[in-house]
Amino acid sequence: MAITKKDILPLLPQLIKQKKYTNYAKRKIEAEIQKIKAEILNDFDKHPVTKEIDQGINSSNISGTLGGVTNLYSFIGFPSGSKPTQAIRELLKKININQMISPTGKIIYKIDFPTAEDIFDATPLPWAVGRSWAKGIEQGLSGLGYYLKITKNSRSGEGIQSKKKVRQIKFRNTKYISDIIGKYKTEIKRLEKLIL
Repeated sequence: MAITKKDILPLLPQLIKQKKYTNYAKRKIEAEIQKIKAEILNDFDKHPVTKEIDQGINSSNISGTLGGVTNLYSFIGFPSGSKPTQAIRELLKKININQMISPTGKIIYKIDFPTAEDIFDATPLPWAVGRSWAKGIEQGLSGLGYYLKITKNSRSGEGIQSKKKVRQIKFRNTKYISDIIGKYKTEIKRLEKLIL
């Protein structure tokens, strides 16, 4: 006869006193978290926006956000040689597990997982304090019509903003961080409700 969660629940107060059991439960939840972490980092790394920015000043506009006028690295104006996506990567690696015991003897897990807002706070635009380039990818970045491909006085090494409009084109918003984070929220909540 298979053992169900109903069979285990009455035993939990005794089980949590056993180090072997608590160690087993922690290993199991940690393995699940490592799997989610690997998946979310993979989704982030293979996203066209991430790939385009990681390729730097010589990238093509593979994200399709700029209509091929330039690339995100140059348009956003990242300082030459900088690695803007690294701050996001580091935050996504910081998924932490807190283990607690409830009054009923259940092991409860609280998982600290970065929110989209955490990432927006860590991705300031180089030229606008208080604004996030990662959020701008989703909600829009102005100035594409004023972008000039020129190296002189360029922060990134490839372009500047003209005082006069040089083309009729707008930035194309695209799903990015909020979408990636949202995909794993449900999975994190599921892990927090696990009875091990």
